[in-house]
Parts: sequence; C-alpha cells; structure tokens
Amino acid sequence: MEPQARTIFERELAGELISLDDPDYPLIYAVIRKAIRLTSELNAMPVDDNAQVNRAFSQLIDRPVDDTFFLIPPFYTDFGHNIRIGRNVFVNHACTFMDRGGITLEDNVLIGPKVNLITTNHPTEPGQRRSTYSRPIVIRQGAWLGANATVMPGVTIGENAIVGAGAVVTKDVPAGCIVAGVPARVVKHL
Repeated sequence: MEPQARTIFERELAGELISLDDPDYPLIYAVIRKAIRLTSELNAMPVDDNAQVNRAFSQLIDRPVDDTFFLIPPFYTDFGHNIRIGRNVFVNHACTFMDRGGITLEDNVLIGPKVNLITTNHPTEPGQRRSTYSRPIVIRQGAWLGANATVMPGVTIGENAIVGAGAVVTKDVPAGCIVAGVPARVVKHL
C-alpha cells in the first residue's frame, strides 16, 4: 500500500520549502484571501463588544477561542488557520501574526502592541527566494512580549519570560528571564 501524499498544508507545517509555482499553492492562496477578508471585517468592528470580536477571531483561526481571550483590533495575519490561543490571553492592538508555520499562545500570555510573530521566511539562495519555509513559534504560559517586539521563525519563548519592547528574538528564550535588544539577549533572570 502506497503512503498517502501529504497536503501542501502538512508539508508547510513540516517546514518544507514551498514554491509559489507548487501545483497546490492555490490552496494556500485561498486561505490567505479568506484571512484578508476576515481581518478587514474584524478590524472594522466596534471594540466595545468583546464577544463579537472573539467570534470573528474564532472564524479567522477556524476554531473557537475561550471567553477569556481579549484582543484589541486592528489585528493582521497572513493565514489565520495555524493560530492556537489558550485561556486568559491578551493581544494588544496592531499585532501581526504570520502563522503559516504555526503560532501557539499558551495560557496567561500577554502580547504588547505592534508585536510581530513571523513563522515564514525565504531561502537565502537567490534562485529560491520566491519560495518560503516555515517554522513554528510557541509562547509558553505566562510570557509577556513588550511593545513592537518581533519573534522570528522557530522560536519558543519560555514560561513567564519577558521580551523587552523592540527586541528581535532569533533564538529560544529560557523560562523565567528577560531578554532585550537586537538580537535579543538575556539581560536578567527572574
């Protein structure tokens, strides 16, 4: 019996190189178009109705969020379907989640304004730059990302860690510490 071929979504989550001319790329592009439409609708909603915002966000990520989730629009994503949100998560305004590689926010995570979680990158080889590869980002329980922090593909932020404002995180952050700078480095252990 032949093994069943993996979908382009499975290949992307596995970190494989995905070319724009992949015959299955239109499937990804359809989800991108849906995300553009749904984020536009979400960002036009009145922010005084958290339940309405949560329903729209649940539709965007294709799964329900807990009632304790709190998002302040605007919010931007290139995909949406690979975002997982725990309980008591707060996402401030103007954040960008490029989630094709998968983004997980565990319980009690705080995301400051204008935070960028970027799971997708391009190869450095000039002939392959129009392709992408993705790596997951995991933000562990109780972590806090300060304003305008950027987390790059494949990074895990440890439990109760703090990422300082404006930091660019390129490597895993240990639990219970503060990182800051470009690139982010440990500046304090809690």
